[in-house]
Amino acid sequence: MKKYFSVLRECALFCDIADEDLLRMLSCLGARVESFDKKYTIFAEGKPVRHIGIVLSGSAQAVQLDYYGNRSIVMGIGVGEVFGEAFACAEVPAIPVSIVANEPCEVMLIDCGHILHTCANHCSFHHQMIYNMMRDLAMKNLRFHHRVEITSKRSTRDKLLAYLLMFAKETGKDSFDIPFDRQELADFLEVDRSGLSAEIGKMKKEGLIECNKNHFVLL
Repeated sequence: MKKYFSVLRECALFCDIADEDLLRMLSCLGARVESFDKKYTIFAEGKPVRHIGIVLSGSAQAVQLDYYGNRSIVMGIGVGEVFGEAFACAEVPAIPVSIVANEPCEVMLIDCGHILHTCANHCSFHHQMIYNMMRDLAMKNLRFHHRVEITSKRSTRDKLLAYLLMFAKETGKDSFDIPFDRQELADFLEVDRSGLSAEIGKMKKEGLIECNKNHFVLL
């Protein structure tokens, strides 16, 4: 487990937990690491979830399919990020999204019950961990609200501009790489890929943006 410490130190779940406590904590929580191939479904929509996951390497995505099979990317999940905690804590019988490996990845899985209920050893770090998880859930709720703001825009251009401006605000830069390729960006914005590509072309001609693959510059 020690080889993952550099990632876990940056994970919101382990904020303000000392290194000397981390290994003991992982043992107490029964944490395990599993590897998944690209496109493997880690958590399946419509199934219950009792574990939370932490991406240790690679990346994953929370995706949702509608009745006709159209895919929508709810969020990307990068190294050090936590997923599944809201569903595991709520003990919902069927989660509304799937968590899919976007590339080969390693994931740490922890039974949510081991976090919410203190063990017989009364480890002091449990309370800190519960606080960390609640704060992470609050931040995710804000991110979800931002996504709703973006996807509620009427036109493809308005959605794209809202997303790029949000990304620029978060990074503090007008030149940045987004975490999606063109199809994934279309799925995230809930628009048609060909329409998105056409709109990007128009915006480039109008001198609003420059872009190359997933790199964008706001002009």
